[in-house]
Amino acid sequence: MFLQEKLKITAETGAYQTVESAIVAAAQWLKLGVEAVGALVIAAGVVMAIYQLVAHFSDEQPSNFNRVRLTLGKYLTLALEFQVGADILSTAIAPSWEQIGKLAAVAAIRTLLNYFLTKELIEEQKREQQSEIDKNEI
Repeated sequence: MFLQEKLKITAETGAYQTVESAIVAAAQWLKLGVEAVGALVIAAGVVMAIYQLVAHFSDEQPSNFNRVRLTLGKYLTLALEFQVGADILSTAIAPSWEQIGKLAAVAAIRTLLNYFLTKELIEEQKREQQSEIDKNEI
C-alpha cells in the first residue's frame, strides 16, 4: 500500500513523465544512430562495389559480375540488419497502434529482403567456389 501511494505521488509530481520523456528521447537518438550506421554501411558497400566494377572492366575479364554482386549483397545484408534493429527500437517508443503496425510491416519486409538476399548470397558463393575449383582442376 505504501508503494502504491509513493507511485501516485511520483506520477502527480511529474517525475514519471520527465523520466519517460528522457527514455523516449534517448531511444530516438539511439534509433537515429543505428539508422545512420546502416546508411554508412550501404555507402561503404556501394563504394566497394564500384571499385570492384571499375577493376573488373580494367582487367577485361569476361562479363561475370558475381564478385561485385557478392560484395554489394554482403553490405546490403549487414545494413538491413541495422535497419531492422532501428525498427525494433521504434516499436519501443511508438505512441500509437497505427505506427506500431507500420513499423511491423516495414520490419517484416526488411527481414524478408534480408532472408532472401542472404540465401542468394550463399548460393552465389557456392557457385563461385565451385567455379574456382573447376578452374584449378584444368
